[in-house]
Amino acid sequence: MYLIQKTEYGYHITFSGTILAEEMLAWLEESRSILARSKEEEFGVLVDMRALTPLDKLATQHMISGQALYKSSGMIRSAVILSSPVLTLQFLLLARASGIYHWERYLDASRIENCEKAALDWIINGIDPDEL
Repeated sequence: MYLIQKTEYGYHITFSGTILAEEMLAWLEESRSILARSKEEEFGVLVDMRALTPLDKLATQHMISGQALYKSSGMIRSAVILSSPVLTLQFLLLARASGIYHWERYLDASRIENCEKAALDWIINGIDPDEL
């Protein structure tokens, strides 16, 4: 399941459960529609993946396309909250490989006490949680 919500800083996206390629493609298409209608030139994105199971290869490809879409549509920073060190490492490596790491940070909720505050500090104020 996924949910996209408009916020004062940009967008809050939640991914949970098992998301297969078809549903990830639906998220990508809905994101295209939302971002095409947006009048914001710059925005932040908070992604909550605490309840997400690992993605299969095709779903991961759609996720990478979505990351590129948000970046090209005006995303200045994003933070992703995950619940396990394994998923955090997987997505951190993905971000470095896809070139989005400069704008996106991954926070392990099992390790960081107030990960939502750390995420918003990064998105809104540019305070890098990797340097704390």
